[in-house]
Amino acid sequence: MHTKDWWILLGFIIISQAAGLIGSVFTASAIPEWYATLTLPAFAPPNWIFGPVWTTLYVFMGIAAFIVWRNRHAFPGKRAALTVFFIQLALNAVWSIIFFGLQNPGAAFLEIIALWIAVATTLIMFARFSRTAAVLLVPYLLWVTFAGYLNYSIWILNA
Repeated sequence: MHTKDWWILLGFIIISQAAGLIGSVFTASAIPEWYATLTLPAFAPPNWIFGPVWTTLYVFMGIAAFIVWRNRHAFPGKRAALTVFFIQLALNAVWSIIFFGLQNPGAAFLEIIALWIAVATTLIMFARFSRTAAVLLVPYLLWVTFAGYLNYSIWILNA
């Protein structure tokens, strides 16, 4: 890989991590003040697990997007695949704003359905360019699936 490519890879990872940073602005104060007061399902993981999991997933997302970008072949749909990637990244950040910032688990559940569809679409589109890029998104899709179930359970338990 050329030096320029390393910088672009780093850029994709930073952009992906930025979605988490935006979300954390709304999450950090809501955890002790609001989230801690909610009735949580028995399967809810401890709060400390979310940071390392999301950090890892954002790195995987950035690498996957870089792999698709770096594929120098002029395949039709490459630009569309990266566009869908950035849409799902925006939806990822918006979920935290709705759930933690607006403290609205019902609306956040609806939004996470859109996020799940966008992540699944990204994974399918990335698979056309690179199996590795698609595989890197599998843990993310699984985590969003779990997060959706957790979100739904919190909504129902606290309605």
